[in-house]
This record gives sequence, structure tokens and C-alpha cells, in this order.
Amino acid sequence: MATKILIVDDSSFFRKRLKEIFESDPSMQVVGEAKDGKEGVAMTEKLRPDVITMDVEMPVMDGITAVKEIMAKCPTPILMFSSLTFEGANSTFKALEAGAIDFMPKNFDDIAHRREDAIKSLIGSVKAVSRSRVRGFRPAPATTATARPATSTLSARPSATTSTLRTTSTSTLASRTSTLSSTRTSSFSSATSATPAATSGAAMGQYKKINEMLSGDPGIPAAARKFTFGDHKAETTAFRKSGKLHSIVAIGSSTGGPIALQQIIPKLPKLNVPVIVVQHMPGSFTQTFAQRLDAQSQLHVVEAKDGDMLEPGTCYIAPGGKQMIFEKVGVKTRVRIIQDTGRLSYNPCVDVSFASLCQIYGGKVLAMILTGMGSDGCEGCQLLKKKGSVIWAQNEETCVVYGMPQAIVNASVADMVLPLQDIASCIVKELG
Repeated sequence: MATKILIVDDSSFFRKRLKEIFESDPSMQVVGEAKDGKEGVAMTEKLRPDVITMDVEMPVMDGITAVKEIMAKCPTPILMFSSLTFEGANSTFKALEAGAIDFMPKNFDDIAHRREDAIKSLIGSVKAVSRSRVRGFRPAPATTATARPATSTLSARPSATTSTLRTTSTSTLASRTSTLSSTRTSSFSSATSATPAATSGAAMGQYKKINEMLSGDPGIPAAARKFTFGDHKAETTAFRKSGKLHSIVAIGSSTGGPIALQQIIPKLPKLNVPVIVVQHMPGSFTQTFAQRLDAQSQLHVVEAKDGDMLEPGTCYIAPGGKQMIFEKVGVKTRVRIIQDTGRLSYNPCVDVSFASLCQIYGGKVLAMILTGMGSDGCEGCQLLKKKGSVIWAQNEETCVVYGMPQAIVNASVADMVLPLQDIASCIVKELG
């Protein structure tokens, strides 16, 4: 059966181009077009599409309001289109909080010229979103800034309940090629004792070694590697403390990740270790995302900058469109932000950042993979597991897309499989 698509956008030009692109794929069918959110809501109820592409800014009814109404009346997977601006990014996160599944930058230039990479990425995203898990309307979390005391405790939450539900699933979601380049340039932190420019050659050399380590063959770029999903049975596990010491918490996520992270980071106290987050996201969105999380959290949340020194109680979001690796400077760890040379499918890439952490922290990483399409993070977690680090996977029932967590479950590197709502409290318990 063809994937039925409803296009909601006030630009007739954009609607026309999207329809041409979607219908160039025989497995996709555009069943309707709406010029504003109000029409989009009515046509969703009438046509029952498999997926909706939704503009954020429209007359009569904007995309955020439309998403809320659709999720309340007729929950349907929605892919948002957003402008590459601060306002566009902020509105997009509001749409995700309202129930949208994923988003893409609204790039008229790519669409107008039918650039093959952009088209491939768009079609892949729509297909993945159409197969995602829809939760219905999700109220947006409060974004009021809260005070950050020097010490804090997290109120007790129920531990993950042992589930008797076993799920068997075969995932066919392929890793999509990221064509979203960063529109921002990273700035250098004054915290570093040596200028990043002086060590950029060493950082690039380290980055090259990480790529070779991940591919297993110096002659094979990481982007050329393949991962095959298989049948498996996964069981949600009850939390059990590992008893190991952890020097850092590392989180990798993709589709559905922004909302999942908002259910983890704001629930954490000011930890005595740093937290790093690698979320697949365009470069113009990560700073806005960090600011939104920071306003909700006791942790200090920032977009990572080249030269930053990792500090306890701070959460570092990998900047979109670039790679984030780390280097040891005395007893401290410094962030290095690298412009990828086009060898990797994801910018940022979870595998790259996790492999870099493995070189510095060995078995002292508490790593977890959340909802996301593809298998990014699997090889990085395998390297960490060999060193003795603890690996967690989000369970299938709470994932928007069960791809990345499924990969580490299939690879037998997940120490625990946990529901999203329990991960924050389990982090606190694990860290003691």
C-alpha cells in the first residue's frame, strides 16, 4: 500500500514541489493539500493520511495549533518544516512538544533545484515518520527558569517495573543521509590553556583515527559501513545498580529525541559528573534547544563549543552539522568541534563522540541510546562495552522510532532496557 501524504503549507510553490517529489516515488501518494492549519485539521479527519507534512508559520491557523488539534482529534504522524532562524527553531520545538514526530529545515533552494541528496533525505524522513509511534497530544513541559542550588536531591520515583511484555520486531528503517549543514560557526572558549587553532591538527588526526577505529579498516570510511537489523525478543528490565564508578553520562538520540531528552535532563539534579548529548539536529537548532533545556533544568545546559572544558553539573549538547570529540588536557577533558569531511552520514554522529569518550574514560562511562532511526551509536556502545562501561537502551514501547535502541539490543551490548519515564531516576540511583 502506498504511503498516503497530506501536505499543509501556505506556499503554493512549496506544495507543488513537495507533491512532485513525493509522487516521484511509486510507494508514496499525495492525497490532499491544505493552505493553512484549519484546512489541514479538517482534511486530516476526512482523508486519514498516513503522514502529514506541516509548515510552522501559516495564516488562519499556525502549524503549532494545528498539531495540537490533530493530536486531540485524529492522532497522525507529522513532519514539520521550519525556517533556519531562532524564531523558526523555537516554534519547531513547540510543535514537537505538541505532538509532531520530527522536523526538517524549510530550504526552498534545495526543493527548487530538486537536489538529489535533499530529495533522498526528505523521502526517507517522510517514510520513517509514517511508521513512527504516535502518542497523541502531549502537553508542553513548563519552560519557566528554575534556580540551580549547589546541591539537590531528586524525589523518589517508581523504579522500572519488570515487564512481562515481550516484543518481537523487525526494523527495516535505514540510516538516512543527513544533508542538513550548519549555519553557525563554533566559537572558541577562553577556558582552554592553548588556543584551539594551535591543536587543530592534532584534533583532526584524532578524528581520523576514530573513523578508522569505527570502520575496522583504515580504507573504509564510516559512512560505507552497513548494519543489518534482525529478529529479536527484548524485555523491559527492572533497574539494578551496576556498582561501577562513572565519570561521565553520555546520551545519543535521533527521531523523537528532543521530547525524550525533555523527559530526562530537566528531571536530573545537579550531578557531580558532566553530561554530553548527541542529538541528530541541524546546526541552527542546537543552541535554541540547549537554551530551552537550560531554562527547565537544574543542570546547566549549553551548546558545546570548541575548547570547552567538561565540568560536573553541566550538560553539553553537540552542535548540529559538526562532530564532537574530546581530548585529555591534564586531569581535565576538552571538547573539540570538528567540521566533518563528508565521510559520515550523521553530523553530529553518536558513534564518533562515544568512541572518543571511550579513548579517555574507558569503562567509566554511563551511556544510553534513546529513540531514533537507524543504528548510530551501536558501534560506539560496542567499544565502550568492551572497556567495561554500562550501556542502557530505551525500551520499544516508549520509543517514537525503535531503531537505534534496537541496534544495541540486537548487538547484545545493552545492560538494561528501560522505559523513558524511569531513565532520569535510574541515572540518579546508578550514580549513587
